[in-house]
Amino acid sequence: MRHKVSGVKLGRTSSHRNAMFRNMVTSLLKHGQIKTTVVKAKELRKWADKMVTLAKRGDLHARRQALAVIREKEVAHKVFEEADERFGSRNGGYTRIVRLGNRKSDGAPMCVISMCEPLDENKAE
Repeated sequence: MRHKVSGVKLGRTSSHRNAMFRNMVTSLLKHGQIKTTVVKAKELRKWADKMVTLAKRGDLHARRQALAVIREKEVAHKVFEEADERFGSRNGGYTRIVRLGNRKSDGAPMCVISMCEPLDENKAE
């Protein structure tokens, strides 16, 4: 039984899985959205939210922790510069998953994972 075991294995070794998610979180933060399978997107959401939370904290230790995951220094710098103004009032939920349907070749459910827009407190809904 898998009680209290978090994360998915995805049929990969731990080093391959970590490398894949490091690449995916770097691409997500760099481009704003990526297209992937639903299972990978749900796991990637944990990684991306952790990076935005570190960026909102903003101190040197948080920057070093984020640079241990994010592959490009410029991407990490961009995230740390805009995190407070973009996600300052939001307490989590920095990503959005939109399902696209099944992939033609193998039928895997596909989706687009993207970073959420900043909240507008002045807008009346």
